[in-house]
Amino acid sequence: EVQLVESGGGSVQPGGSLRLSCAASGFTFSTYAMSWVRQAPGKGLEWISTSYTSGAANYADSVKGRFTVSRENGKNRLYLRMSSLEPEDTAVYYCAQGGRSWLNRGQGTQVTVSS
Repeated sequence: EVQLVESGGGSVQPGGSLRLSCAASGFTFSTYAMSWVRQAPGKGLEWISTSYTSGAANYADSVKGRFTVSRENGKNRLYLRMSSLEPEDTAVYYCAQGGRSWLNRGQGTQVTVSS
């Protein structure tokens, strides 16, 4: 059974930083692209980043230059380092197995950016 468990969310002031983590199990993590997606209040799911097995990554324009995705295959972990956070980044953040057409996603972790 695929399990994806996000952690690291919280409340932060504008301009602050957070690092999200995703613990994956139930599949061979190193052979999958892994993504982060988010859902802001009242909006649909938004893809924000994918980490590929090659080590490459790509980002949505809305987070490019502020967010960095990384992975530790030996620990089956995916990370998202978020900096220069803005109120518009307030959302539930999900880890997802796969690229933009992901197969499974976790339960999410809340990130709130507010002064």
